[in-house]
Amino acid sequence: MMRHRAALLALALCGPCTAANAWLFAYFTGNGADGLHLAASTDAYRWEKLGDGRSFLAPQVGQARLMRDPCIARGPDGTYHMVWTTGWNENHIGYASSTDLVHWSAQRALPVMAHEPSVRNAWAPEIVHDEQRGEFLILWASTVPGKFTQTADASEDGYNHRIYYTSTKDFATFAPTRLLYDPGFSVIDATFLRAHGKSYLLVKDETRDPPRKHLRVAPAPHLRGPFEPLGAPITPAGLWVEGPTAIQAGDDVIVYYDAYIGKRYGALRSRDLRTWEDVTARMHFPDEGTPLRMRHGTVFAVPAELLTQLRKR
Repeated sequence: MMRHRAALLALALCGPCTAANAWLFAYFTGNGADGLHLAASTDAYRWEKLGDGRSFLAPQVGQARLMRDPCIARGPDGTYHMVWTTGWNENHIGYASSTDLVHWSAQRALPVMAHEPSVRNAWAPEIVHDEQRGEFLILWASTVPGKFTQTADASEDGYNHRIYYTSTKDFATFAPTRLLYDPGFSVIDATFLRAHGKSYLLVKDETRDPPRKHLRVAPAPHLRGPFEPLGAPITPAGLWVEGPTAIQAGDDVIVYYDAYIGKRYGALRSRDLRTWEDVTARMHFPDEGTPLRMRHGTVFAVPAELLTQLRKR
């Protein structure tokens, strides 16, 4: 543990490339009806819920008024930008910003898939700052009926997802939505990992028959691709998982995932992103085994002073 405390070089999948003094875990509970929850850690292994487990922000946009799969990225000016899934079958995602994670801007529904009248969903958005372009890249999974017919009905309920994206410099204007990633199978929960000076794309294979439901990693020299071939599955065989998020802690890369069938969180550790060790037994997550357990969250780095302020609140 002390080795990790001494070298907090972590990068959130949803965060810019900066040194970290602490990490926060943004997550939801239940179906996401009560909004944003936060947990904190200074060693990447023991996570404590903040605010006695109360919601930090209640959802106000979208037809279903949910706040699932929250992802938060810290911009160069210190502002935190959050995106989330607003409902199971909607063509937009939620967005809000904050400077302290307590007081938030007015929530907005970003119509990222409104140009596809038949689109079924916009799930698990992620946001990352692209330093090379000086803008934010937002990505998510959607099923558009009639596209990618070679894998039609690959997932439950006729879903057949691919990863789409948009970008923005100011959150006022957005680039046209485009396809970001088609690996040749139904794919969701894509997110970027920056570790050891390189970028990687981490995705879930959502194929139902035969069931895969595992995580795989592809080197990503550029955030918009082209992406290198995916490696072998990194999660245990037969384990259905979702919502990957990762940090670099010292020399280690830690990938957290929601083992949703077992209703628990798990974690893997690697130094080369090829050989992985299961470190679930070393982890402590709040409210494990209860209806308030953490669900599909993302990790991001914050200054130690901010964590101190949040604990006081």
